[in-house]
Amino acid sequence: MKNTKSPRQVTRLGYTSEQAASGTRDRLPAIDTWPNQYRGYEIRIEIPEFTAVCPKTGLPDFGTVIIEYMPERSCLELKSLKDYINSFRNLGVFNENAVNRILRDVVRAARPRWAVVTGRFTARGGMNSTVTSRHRRRTA
Repeated sequence: MKNTKSPRQVTRLGYTSEQAASGTRDRLPAIDTWPNQYRGYEIRIEIPEFTAVCPKTGLPDFGTVIIEYMPERSCLELKSLKDYINSFRNLGVFNENAVNRILRDVVRAARPRWAVVTGRFTARGGMNSTVTSRHRRRTA
């Protein structure tokens, strides 16, 4: 029988495939929603104290996460969103994975018409990075 599990890949700089996927499947608190009463407007939520941990170095990463979306039937409930975002504090996750994970979880929770998540991360090694991920719901 052929082994279907992919071998552990290691890049030239020593990053493993496990580190690359870190934080993408961890269990995080649910994001709750509440029923939307209006149509055709946009919501922007700015979270200026986002923190996570680099899965390679174990050092903290800091940044601002901005969630923008157009609600359809549901809006994000902010207390549960805060609990969800705070759960990244001790999670080993690359910034790129964090932004894409947040977008995925926001879309699953609220099913918006569209959503954009942007992470603006503070300097590491003299470089700032900005990561943006977008979702647009398909129309029937």
